[in-house]
Amino acid sequence: MRQFDLAPLYRSTVGFDRLFAALDGFVSAEQAPTYPPYNIERTGETTYRVTVAVAGFTESDLSIEVKENALTIKGERKPVENKSVEVLHQGIAARAFERRFQLADHVQVTGATLENGLLHVDLVREIPEAKKPRQIQIASGRASSQPAIEGSVQQAA
Repeated sequence: MRQFDLAPLYRSTVGFDRLFAALDGFVSAEQAPTYPPYNIERTGETTYRVTVAVAGFTESDLSIEVKENALTIKGERKPVENKSVEVLHQGIAARAFERRFQLADHVQVTGATLENGLLHVDLVREIPEAKKPRQIQIASGRASSQPAIEGSVQQAA
């Protein structure tokens, strides 16, 4: 795999630290953990769902945290103290894990459910009104060249 040197970009940009950290993370993605498996689904125009396979985990074994545009899902099973059972083959992985997902700006977690060994985390992208596109009215050339300001008195010349 190619190695990209981002050092020249660090010298000439300000405020893109998160972007460069994400790019560095993508370059080193081959070191990323593969357990537990997950899906990322688009369920609507602005809604998403992350589904993580967590067979054998209960609600008390799992924790979900959102901090600085990062969704972190952790799982750690409490040891079962059943000494009377001898496991001959253990093929179900129930080891502790931590899975992180980088969220885009304005993406919020709306809820989480655990059913049939799958943890579903629902997300929605809510763009604030100030960031949404808006229409600007075009005034005709016959109107006064000064914009009228509500609440102010214009003096006659």
